Amino acid sequence: MSKPDELLVDVAALVESGQSNQMSLTVVTGGAVITGRLAPEAVWRQRVSDVLTDSARLGEFSAAFDTPAKKNGPPTHLHFHVARILQGTVGIPETGGMYRVAIDDVSAWTMGDFSYSDH
Repeated sequence: MSKPDELLVDVAALVESGQSNQMSLTVVTGGAVITGRLAPEAVWRQRVSDVLTDSARLGEFSAAFDTPAKKNGPPTHLHFHVARILQGTVGIPETGGMYRVAIDDVSAWTMGDFSYSDH
């Protein structure tokens, strides 16, 4: 998008202000469909840091996510957790992942997450 969708920015701001991780959202970005729950950036960063800290090979990267988010202006990114990239009838990864998507790159979105089936 050349200009971010103001309604989507408002939704992201509400998630940030409420520190809630219950908002389900599906977006189209760069041709990919991502579906899952939004999390406040600070919560998302902490979860990513925790995963990296527990990794024998990637632990050194956890510090990058420990720094507080810069809070000047409206949100610029959506922070998904328990999220999947939908490809056909399959959700990748099965267990859900952590995705950060620039709001400027969202070309379409809808409230709620899409389920998928491998039948």
